[in-house]
Amino acid sequence: MTSLAWKLNRLKLMGAPEIAWRVQQLLQKKASKFGLGLAARAPAPDLGRFGAAFVGDAAAGVDQGAVCAAADAVLAGRWNVFALRGLPLGFPPQWNRDPKTGTVAPMQLGKLIDYRSERVVGDIKYLWEPSRHLELVTLALAWRLSGERRYAEGARELLQSWFAQCPYAQGVHWTSSLELAVRLLNWTFAWQLLGGKDSFLFEGEGGQRFLRQWLDNVYQHCHFIRGYFSRHSSANNHLFGEYMGLFVAAVNWPCWPEAARWQALAQRGLEDEALQQNTADGVNKEQAIYYQHEVMDMMLLCQRIGAVNGVGFSQAYRQRLERLAEFVAALMDAGGHVPMTGDADDAQMVRLGYEADWCPYRSLLASCALLFGRPDFKAKAGRLDDKNRWLFGAAGAARWDELGAAGPEQPVLAFPQGGYYLLGKDYGQAGEVRLVADCAPLGYLSIAAHGHADALAFTLSLGGEEFLIDPGTYAYHTQKLWRDYFRSTAAHNTVQVDGQDQSEIGGNFMWLRKATARLLAHAPTGELQVFEGEHDGYARLADPVLHRRKVEFDSNRNALVVKDILECRGEHELALHWHFAEGCKAQGTRSQLSIEGERARLNMRCEFGAGVELLRCSESPPAGWISRKFDEKAGISTAVWRGRIVGTTEIVTVLEWQFKAH
Repeated sequence: MTSLAWKLNRLKLMGAPEIAWRVQQLLQKKASKFGLGLAARAPAPDLGRFGAAFVGDAAAGVDQGAVCAAADAVLAGRWNVFALRGLPLGFPPQWNRDPKTGTVAPMQLGKLIDYRSERVVGDIKYLWEPSRHLELVTLALAWRLSGERRYAEGARELLQSWFAQCPYAQGVHWTSSLELAVRLLNWTFAWQLLGGKDSFLFEGEGGQRFLRQWLDNVYQHCHFIRGYFSRHSSANNHLFGEYMGLFVAAVNWPCWPEAARWQALAQRGLEDEALQQNTADGVNKEQAIYYQHEVMDMMLLCQRIGAVNGVGFSQAYRQRLERLAEFVAALMDAGGHVPMTGDADDAQMVRLGYEADWCPYRSLLASCALLFGRPDFKAKAGRLDDKNRWLFGAAGAARWDELGAAGPEQPVLAFPQGGYYLLGKDYGQAGEVRLVADCAPLGYLSIAAHGHADALAFTLSLGGEEFLIDPGTYAYHTQKLWRDYFRSTAAHNTVQVDGQDQSEIGGNFMWLRKATARLLAHAPTGELQVFEGEHDGYARLADPVLHRRKVEFDSNRNALVVKDILECRGEHELALHWHFAEGCKAQGTRSQLSIEGERARLNMRCEFGAGVELLRCSESPPAGWISRKFDEKAGISTAVWRGRIVGTTEIVTVLEWQFKAH
């Protein structure tokens, strides 16, 4: 898509107030070329004013060896950036060089750089990630755990190199306020772990120069964020993250008169957006479970840092966080799997541990178990991870041990405001069946940036083993073919009409015409359970098509009957897709398919079309892929039934399974 086409599509999704605001932002950027509105010289900080320590005391039980090994790798110049592991970037690295493509971003006013252009900056995700400074925290953790000065001195060297290579307002690291905000968060944790104002790094004349340099950068980061909030159709997790960064920095470094105003502004924004961006029943409106995790993490971190510093958040804010945790708990099957609904980019706000089996969703449930005294969350989390040991300290570990045992799992089964519905039985047990149906909006605000065209799709887990899955995300700013495939209708367990998506893609993070889903029925208990919904995504066709799906779960027979009704008058080509997890082996003939898993055997029957087609690692058309991590994909089996219909048609798919003896 050309830059002009993208801009025209973007303009279509703006109202008059947003257009006026963006014109004002453009004028602000132009003025900054002449230094207007910039904070080129930060005012002198009050060195008698700093926030309270909020990091736990070298938490008992933390895996020191894993942390120090990670820190040693960083000092040796070996970096892990998304799919690229052990990259020889050096120490310190070249901060303005994309580690994936080698492209060096231009050194000019950051707000004038087209960071969406692969030609100009390379893969921006890879370029931005190291400058979020999660590895700075790794070095600080290693210092706090081991007491070896080389780790703290390495942290200082890393920061000083970034200050030198990324001067205020210049270069690609001064384009996105969210990137500055996440960097501020990690600076905050590093500051605390290194000893705060009493760190040996600030001793002597050289140490005082370093202290002033760091504080000047903090001030400039806050000033920048304050001037460039994401507003209107961009006011999604980016805005929340910007408030987060401004809040934690203002609380940790109240060294300037503006800090009090920044803190108040950011806290009001966090309170408002916590309720605005998340439904009352606990679903983040971006309709992307990984972004739900990110927003929950932001809410948690702000709450913890605020609480230690005497800055409380409202009961409504805390209740919304608890509801968000209930949604995550409801999605998580007995094996700890969470459907990969919507976009995911593997981002972490801060990394406080290196456990090999660390799970962001379990970690958040552990946090919420402590915050809200919820044994059910503790049971889903399984254990207290290193991140929570640092956040809650010894007192938190004691509260964890005191939490009582949870009874049988009783998940929330309906999220009518968020648009998700469960069917199943024996939750949390060996014979668990957990089906999650999507009857949700495409995404949030007019661009629906992180949504996927997945209306009426569902995932199915048997005995804690994934069978029918959502294939994930894989790509963001680059590799358009794969970016579009993984968020397409064909990449989800639902019906595609005439080779088109339910909603119309307008750009990498933009949708134009959007499908609207509506619940018709949901009966999640008893012997015969039912989900029924419809969507109008194909009403835009010359001959409109309404897709209605009814799912009936017979809990006695362990059987699902899926009825897809396509209401139309004319002739259409249909493709019914089913995507199976990596551990599933699928084989079959015309109407019969057998899917073998470790814990169960699933049989699928469908008489539609000429018979089932099994695809694996197909590139034309793209099919048979899953992406568990950003920029990584692997082969899976995808079953497709294709056929032509004339007029209203019902397609019936029957799924039956048996659990294996163990």
